[in-house]
Amino acid sequence: MTTKLDGELKREFLIGRTPYTVTLTPAGFTLALKGRRKGLSIAWADLVSGEAALATALNASLVANIQPKAAPQKPGPPKVYARQKAK
Repeated sequence: MTTKLDGELKREFLIGRTPYTVTLTPAGFTLALKGRRKGLSIAWADLVSGEAALATALNASLVANIQPKAAPQKPGPPKVYARQKAK
């Protein structure tokens, strides 16, 4: 027997080493980076409607910012320049 989804249900999971949050509601679901409010939102009706769902999902994936930012690179050692001899 299944339980009716009346409210909001949030779950956290990892994709690779990056934590994401999925929020399930009666209207649809949202996938976002953990700690972020905005993400990829898809309505259940759009998901099951066939080709329209594919176009909606593709457009949302192009617009949504759910990719983690690249890790900042560590600065290398300072560059040392040889002094030029005075003439």
